[in-house]
Amino acid sequence: MRNGEDLSAGELEAAQQAIGYPFHDLELLKACFTHRSYSNIFGGKDNERLEFLGDAVLELAITEELFRSDENREGVLTERRQQLVSQSALEAACDRAGLMRFLRHSGGEKNLGGKTRSNLFEAVIGGIYLDGGMEGVRPFLKRYLMVCPTENYRTLLQEYVQEREKRTPVYFTEERGEGYFSTVTALGESAEGFGESKKVAETAAARKLYQILTARDSIEF
Repeated sequence: MRNGEDLSAGELEAAQQAIGYPFHDLELLKACFTHRSYSNIFGGKDNERLEFLGDAVLELAITEELFRSDENREGVLTERRQQLVSQSALEAACDRAGLMRFLRHSGGEKNLGGKTRSNLFEAVIGGIYLDGGMEGVRPFLKRYLMVCPTENYRTLLQEYVQEREKRTPVYFTEERGEGYFSTVTALGESAEGFGESKKVAETAAARKLYQILTARDSIEF
């Protein structure tokens, strides 16, 4: 997190890479990552209105995706939607994306509420929607929210690698700023991940490498 500090051009680029969407309006991108405590001191728009919009966009996007991809009855779909839009699910998605490292706030963490991470994720959804519509939102949600549970990716990657060679993926993880940065290498490829904890960072890296390897092997096949 950035206590009283603005986002540089390089950090705005890194934020867009983390989100997986290139913003046309960089001021809107900045607003996504502006906590009210920051705007109260330094001016500018905070992300609360974007969070309000993102909450509605999220529910519609998840509802549409479940309707199209899941043949279960209404009750099952409703339960599944509630799981995906819950605070814990949104916090986990925020951690996967490493969004908190870009949040601008002021006055220390005491000014941050208990729902800061989930609200930030929804604010980014709102920002993407305003900048690029639902077509920009869907890939973001599929990448970070509608994925298999985080604890499975390291296992998936390890099993995938060991099927092809008698080795395990190699992780290098270090603490950086407000979180952890991890690099994992296997089968001649590497991927990086960032997270609020070592486990989240390594899981994010494992997910990216797993996707790289499976995509590569499908092309080779």
